[in-house]
Amino acid sequence: MKRFENRTAIVTGGASGIGLAISTLFAREGAIVEIIDRNVEEMTRAVAAISAEGGIASAEACDVADHKAVDEVIAKTHARRGRIHILINNAGIAHVGNALTTSPEDFDRVQKINVYGPANCLRSTLKYMVEDGGGAIVNLASCVSVMAINDRFAYSTSKGAVLSMTYAVAKDFLDKNIRCNALLPGRVHTPFVDGFIAKNYAGREAEMFDKLSKAQPIGRMAQPEEIAHAALFLCSDEAGFITGTGLPVDGGTLTIR
Repeated sequence: MKRFENRTAIVTGGASGIGLAISTLFAREGAIVEIIDRNVEEMTRAVAAISAEGGIASAEACDVADHKAVDEVIAKTHARRGRIHILINNAGIAHVGNALTTSPEDFDRVQKINVYGPANCLRSTLKYMVEDGGGAIVNLASCVSVMAINDRFAYSTSKGAVLSMTYAVAKDFLDKNIRCNALLPGRVHTPFVDGFIAKNYAGREAEMFDKLSKAQPIGRMAQPEEIAHAALFLCSDEAGFITGTGLPVDGGTLTIR
């Protein structure tokens, strides 16, 4: 039997990048995948691709920063599937800037999506997990939640909050059979990275890609599928004794710099 046979898994930001890799892998392991995303075109493609492989997936357009919209989508998902077994809080945005170059508007925008978004999804989903006897949650934090890199003032703030809320949920719901963990990825090769390099280093794309890759001790960026496999483990029965932890998936960045 597949690991997640007949289990419902909500994946926010599940239509592209790391989220798409998680949605695809979980579906292959038998999960009924519910994608929450803002990009309707990408959601349509993701659901079609998963269905073409024989998986089960649906998608709902939703801004995770809007708590009322999140409540509606989570309630609809629970009514449709009967139970929510897994929540992956993946939706998020990046920002480049230090404390002087980050505008108040940009700071607010990052926190609304990266902090309020997971908090809204946790609040809505935990209610059902408590009622239904438990579940597994994985929040996508980052290695910058416990270390510093240049020009990530707003982003680092948000990911530190995600790690802290992971600890809080793991503690508060320990007796409800709910496990909550976080992933701390290093740099992952996603469309965002390619877009960032193209925008800021036009004509030097290959040089900068190589430089950013080698900034990690392992000498390369992670692939989204590698992050997905870590999420798969943390949500599986094999990780039943793991809760309240931040798992680095960072090519050695935190320990062998």
